[in-house]
Amino acid sequence: MSRMTSEKTKFTRPVGTDYPPISDYAFVSDCHSLGLVARDGTWEWLCFHAFDASPVFACMLDREQGGFFRIAPVGEARVSRRYLPDTNILETRFVTDTGVLTVTDCLPCWEDERQPGKFVISNPRHLLIRLVRCEQGEVEVALTFSPRFDFGRTTPFLHRLAEDLAVIFGGSDSLLLQSNLGPLVSDAKGGADSRTVLKAGDARAVALTWRHPQDMKAERLEADDLRTRVERTADFWRSWAGRCTYEGPHRDVVVRSLLVLKGLTYAETGAVIAAGTTSLPEEIGGVRNWDYRFSWLRDSSALLWALGAFGYEDEARDFARFLLRTTAGRTDELQILYGINGERLLQETNLGFLEGYRGSKPVRTGNGAFDQFQMDTYGELIGLMFFLVKRLGLTYSVQQANPISRYWMEFIRQVADTAARRWKEPDDGIWETRGGRQHFVFSKLMAWVALDRAIQLFEPVPEIPADLTGWSRARDELRQAIETRGVDPKTGAFMQSFGSTALDASALQVMLTGFLPPDDRRVRATVERIDAELTRDGHVYRYLDRKDGLPGGEGTFVFCTLWLTSCFALSGEVERAEERLGQVLSYVNDLGLLSEEIDPERQEVLGNMPQAFSHVGLIHAIVAIEQARVAQKQGTTVGVSPVHQEAMEEPAPESP
Repeated sequence: MSRMTSEKTKFTRPVGTDYPPISDYAFVSDCHSLGLVARDGTWEWLCFHAFDASPVFACMLDREQGGFFRIAPVGEARVSRRYLPDTNILETRFVTDTGVLTVTDCLPCWEDERQPGKFVISNPRHLLIRLVRCEQGEVEVALTFSPRFDFGRTTPFLHRLAEDLAVIFGGSDSLLLQSNLGPLVSDAKGGADSRTVLKAGDARAVALTWRHPQDMKAERLEADDLRTRVERTADFWRSWAGRCTYEGPHRDVVVRSLLVLKGLTYAETGAVIAAGTTSLPEEIGGVRNWDYRFSWLRDSSALLWALGAFGYEDEARDFARFLLRTTAGRTDELQILYGINGERLLQETNLGFLEGYRGSKPVRTGNGAFDQFQMDTYGELIGLMFFLVKRLGLTYSVQQANPISRYWMEFIRQVADTAARRWKEPDDGIWETRGGRQHFVFSKLMAWVALDRAIQLFEPVPEIPADLTGWSRARDELRQAIETRGVDPKTGAFMQSFGSTALDASALQVMLTGFLPPDDRRVRATVERIDAELTRDGHVYRYLDRKDGLPGGEGTFVFCTLWLTSCFALSGEVERAEERLGQVLSYVNDLGLLSEEIDPERQEVLGNMPQAFSHVGLIHAIVAIEQARVAQKQGTTVGVSPVHQEAMEEPAPESP
């Protein structure tokens, strides 16, 4: 998606200015570092070298303390922007009264030609390149560089080595700024400014390098080298995007969503994070502000399907290996989320010294949900293995298998045993509420999925002993409990928890997982009640019963809206599904990006940005609609989510 939109903006320092809408942010990634850029070309967020590192710019969370980096014309300009086609390289175009200026922002990365899928490790490794060019007339350009380390707690020391070179130190971070946009003038707060006038055809290159202080070397990079790195990065992204095998409607949306998922993938381990930011709020001024720079088990099956189904099997396998390595050990120690290197201790900390986006406090790092008990992890993990077998074609035989693959089969067997043993316990539920454990319907459903898929995996592999009889018995008991205790007797719809009358959008998974067909009367009652009672202007809330241990509210949840969209499609209501998809697409920003939530009253997006789950949901809904359209022509219905379709087919003759 490379369309450009324009907006007239006056450029002043972020300090004391309003926060831009969340939808104004672009994201740039090299699969190690990740940043957000406002519409006016200001870097307002940047975590160098690791997604979960402390940022060097964070003024999106505090205009006074957060730090930023802007290159823009002096005075007013009309702004348009785009990604260079099929890349994650941002181009911002400024039209002033005197001329036209473009700024191209790139975190350079490319693949090793000898090892496809592996990133080249070049020096300097962690680098931001900003190419500046005057296209027409002449433009006075201002550079304003104001770094802050440790979420703004550390005001760094800047030492100017030359008029075009400065080194910046503070704590465990150091930066090297190289700029030929006029002589750098240092300020008293560890920053620097410069101005120059560019005429048509003039081109400049600005580089910002991060290193640990003990490794910092004050070395200039040639302008030609910087431009070459940007060109190689563009070639890499275009080649990667060109591997997408999807050729149906909304292909541009699918490709952009896949580029987002790749940009949220940490190259060192294959982990895919939920979002690139922390603490962008679910309610303006509220407290539901979470750190999403981690990898959730819940996202795994849908993420793997989105990557593996459209030509990205290497990324799917890398993510699967990360999850399998990370979750190894005792099954009663499974977590719902892990750090990008497999970390398990993700202690949540409130940074009370920060204002928070538009006054939304607290700003948090870490995520306290890491030690919650959520039963759906059993279904997600076994669903992961099931995907590897069915979609990626992995097979298992005792004669050929190496000890590691046999270990994983035995570990999955233990997960199924645990699901069969613990399914009667209450848990904390899919939404990570903090109001106490309950018997959530979705949790029981995913325990059923775990046992159902495990039976399909192990039946063809008699060489590995498995309690198929016990699993089948537990699966049948789960079905009976869900169909009796999980249904509201008055309305016939599935509820949030056993004995509750509260609706929950996760009940849509009763159909999407294949637990029941779309024409089941309880499924229909669930879909229609959620559409009538949890939906506002076409967008779906996760739930509205706020007994979740937290004050305040939240917006509608994009992925839930797309679940409902898929349910309509897979039930044969294609036009209804297309209408809902269109309503979600109306909130995709001009760069094709989508955050976690939508406030239909204020008509703005909320939550961390960009959100992996939202982009997976877009792909899922688009494919579900296309499959439903084909089925409609054939006089049939699809009836089950594309993610779970393999589970509804006959088991393969051999499993991993």
